[in-house]
Order: sequence, then C-alpha cells, then structure tokens
Amino acid sequence: MQSTAISFSPSISLPKKPHRPSGSASLCRFNPLSQPLRFGSLNGSTARKINPISCSSSSKLNRNGWISVPAPVPERESDGVEVRATSVPESAGEAPKSKPMTETLVLGSLFGLWYLFNIYFNIYNKQVLKAFPYPVTVTLAQFAVGSVLVILMWTLNLYKRPKISGAQLVAILPLAAVHTLGNLFTNMSLGKVSVSFTHTIKAMEPFFSVVLSAMFLGEFPTLWVLSSLLPIVGGVGLASMTEASFNWAGFWSAMASNLTNQSRNVLSKKFMVRKEESLDNITLFSIITIMSFFLLAPYAFFTEGVKFTPAYLEAAGLNVNQLYTRSLIAALCFHAYQQVSYMILQRVSPVTHSVGNCVKRVVVIVTSVLFFRTPVSPINGLGTGIALAGVFLYSRVKRIKSKAKTE
Repeated sequence: MQSTAISFSPSISLPKKPHRPSGSASLCRFNPLSQPLRFGSLNGSTARKINPISCSSSSKLNRNGWISVPAPVPERESDGVEVRATSVPESAGEAPKSKPMTETLVLGSLFGLWYLFNIYFNIYNKQVLKAFPYPVTVTLAQFAVGSVLVILMWTLNLYKRPKISGAQLVAILPLAAVHTLGNLFTNMSLGKVSVSFTHTIKAMEPFFSVVLSAMFLGEFPTLWVLSSLLPIVGGVGLASMTEASFNWAGFWSAMASNLTNQSRNVLSKKFMVRKEESLDNITLFSIITIMSFFLLAPYAFFTEGVKFTPAYLEAAGLNVNQLYTRSLIAALCFHAYQQVSYMILQRVSPVTHSVGNCVKRVVVIVTSVLFFRTPVSPINGLGTGIALAGVFLYSRVKRIKSKAKTE
C-alpha cells in the first residue's frame, strides 16, 4: 500500500543567492531544527547531514529575487524530517465484517421491543379505560409519566439536554397540540370500541397523509399511490359494517386520531425545515411530550376534574393498586414504544419504518383479538385483511417512488 509523506517543515520563500550560477529561483523549505542533524544509515555507512534549509529550483522570480508564484515541486526524496504512514495490517479488515451482523441484531431487537411495548400498551391501556372511562385523565397520566422519564434522562445525561430557543418553541407548539389531540382521540376510541377495530380504522393513516400532503405541501400522489389507497378505504369500510363493538363515537375518534397524527407529520415538514431549527427525532418527541402535558392538564381538570385519587377510586369500587399498576405499565410502554420507534427511524429509511409500522399493526390486532377474545366474523376479518394489505401495498409503492427519486 502506498504510504503518504507528511512534511514537518513549512515552505517559505527566500531571496535568490547571488553565487548560484543558474538563473532559476530557489524554493526553500525551512527546517525548524536550529542545528544540522546527522543520521547514520542502516548498514553503518557514513553519517548523512540534514541541513536546516533545503531548496529546489524554480523559474518564476520577481525583480527582487523573491518568488511570486511558486512552481509545483516534483516529488523527490526530502532532506528534512518526514513522517510516513505505516501500512495497515491485513488482519485489520476482519473487525468490520462483524459490524453489519451486530447492527442487524440491534435493529431486530429494536423492532421486537417496538412491537412488544405496543402490545403491552394496548392491552393494559384497554383494561384501564374499561375500568376507568376517563380518557382525558388517562392521557394526561401518560404524558406525566413520559415527562418524568424525559427529565430523568436529561438529568442523568442518558441523552443530551437540548438548548431550545424561543423561536423553536413557537415552531414546536403546533406539533405538540396535534400530538396531544392524536393521543387523546386514540384513547377515546380505545375506550369505546375494541382494540382491533381501533387499529383497523387507524390503518387509514396513509389516506390522510396523501390528502394533507397534497393540500398543504403540494405533494400530489401518483396513480399507483392512489390505487393503493382503494383497498385501504374499502377494507376499513367492510370491517366497520361487520364490527360487533361498532359505535360512532369510537369510529370518529379513531378517524380524528388519523387526521391529527398525520397533521403532525405535515406540520413537522412545513415548519421544522431550517437546519438551525432542526432537532433529532428523540429530542423533538421529548420536548413535545412535556409540552403536551402542560397543554392537556388545564383541560383535564376542567372537564373531568380530579378523579384519579385513591379516595375517588375506592368510592367507585375499583381496585386502586391494580388500576395504578396497570396505568403505570401502560404509560411506561406508551413512552417506551415511541422512543424505540424514533430510534428505529434513525437507523432505517421512512419507507422501511412505514412497512414495519404496518407489520406492527397486524401484530397488535392479532394479539388483542386473542387476549380479549374479540369476536371476529369472516367478513370482518376479510375487511381487516384487505385494509392491512392496502397499507403494505402503499408502503411498497412509496419505496419504489423513493428509489426512482434517488436514481
């Protein structure tokens, strides 16, 4: 392997010496060593003298003998002190081979944790909402637990504490508002209908994403993207007509959750575009969580009051310890699965993340049906399957579109 020579001595220009017979200029290198150095050769021959100043000829001189434009010096053996890079051993290339395997294992573990936390969140959250039908208070408790985790993470230096300006907070405020509404509407839907039906309706997120992107960002879909939306809409409609737990409050709450969640994505593209205002996904989510708590707290106290106290729960005939435990687990899993989701998004493309989200929805629907023993008719199952297949097709079409842009 060819090594690279690095010269310690900087090049400077000196006047032309009058005793040089040639008319060429001298490009001189000044060695910072004040005295000449002598080095013996490897075979024990006579010592070699290294002068402090080494010169090479150049033809471009001004009238005073100083070099105005130094000519490039051809590569040659230097008389000064040089440092040469050593060759890399052949065994050094063996370490990176295990790196892709390690990254694959880490990514697979993150996907597993993402699905696992999501499953536990939906199961425990549904149990809490069945016993305690106050979705605003439940959502506020989840934001409160998330805010405490964020503050601990910053205090213990587990994640770098951001420096936020007033302009950034103003830009993040709309994102926090729609994030608050999106999670509130999701809990309202989970409290009214089955988990499987809520997630079947939430499979329509691509439809709202396409509509809002066209309205506010000017990103109009291709014919293939529009075609992939047809089975999504048709499947959700078919599942809704045969859903045993169907009611309009749960249906429209899930649809409102789709609208607000996709509005958050559009707003993040529209407002958080300047580099000086950009934040990484985990930091942005952490700030939004804290802001959502402060946004929702006044509304929760005004509409539902303080009903999460032990005295109120005991008076309502509820098991206080069990409800608190399930609420805490649901809140921890709620924050954990979203943190892991953003960690995955930092490692893969948005299209790959969208495919993973589609698979996650299938896993959540299947596990919730098995856990809660939700009755599913053949037509209802067919509608859910068609909708999820449409979501997967949409993800594949987006992947093809993104590849075409990169090419």
